[in-house]
Amino acid sequence: MMDYQAAPDLLADRVILVTGAGDGIGAAAAKTFAAHGATLILLGRTIRKLEAVYDAIEEAGGPQPAIYPMNLEGATAKDYADLAATVDKEFGRLDGLLHNAAMFGTRTPMDLYNLEIWGKVIQVNLHGAFLLTRACLPVLKKSPDASVVFTSAEVGRKGRAYWGAYAISYAAVENMMEILADELENNTSIRVNSLDPGPVNTQMRRWAFPGEDPATVAMPEDIMAAYLYLMGPDSQGHTGEKFDAQ
Repeated sequence: MMDYQAAPDLLADRVILVTGAGDGIGAAAAKTFAAHGATLILLGRTIRKLEAVYDAIEEAGGPQPAIYPMNLEGATAKDYADLAATVDKEFGRLDGLLHNAAMFGTRTPMDLYNLEIWGKVIQVNLHGAFLLTRACLPVLKKSPDASVVFTSAEVGRKGRAYWGAYAISYAAVENMMEILADELENNTSIRVNSLDPGPVNTQMRRWAFPGEDPATVAMPEDIMAAYLYLMGPDSQGHTGEKFDAQ
């Protein structure tokens, strides 16, 4: 996947929404998509970070992006409906949706896991992904070639001790991806897949592995080939599949 070579205009004229677009993998994906012609909707909770990505895209000559501040931790179904209505009004369709925003929580035994943190992790990683996808389906259906990509994790595919709500939320996301793909495959132009980025030097990774040397893992920019492949037309025909970026 890392050796995929994307055409320079791979995403020309496509409208793509990226959650958690303010830093890390989300910011790298947004800038990479824009560099290949896409118009980005940058969703995140910190306006300052979104503005920095916005400026980087404009300085690089990409299409003018849009900023949509939203805190997934407290967002309601109405907030997602309002977002989808805005996308429909401003762009008329949505060609790509990258679910990248996530909350890590804590590495704690199940019997000691803090219930408040549990609820927040499930809210951001699972409920938020469901509510956003559900709200955006009507505008995704207006695209002739739409792609929904759920970020996953190794521990969501094989549970490991102490990963708690984070791993469980992604196990559920993987199943949700498969259900959506099966529901949408035969009557829409929407493909739905999941992508495990693997070990990447992000703030979340540094929280999860504080003793790890960041120089030993990939940078977000190093894994963008997989993101381009799944967002672009070369992945047509692939839906309901679990991909690895590394």
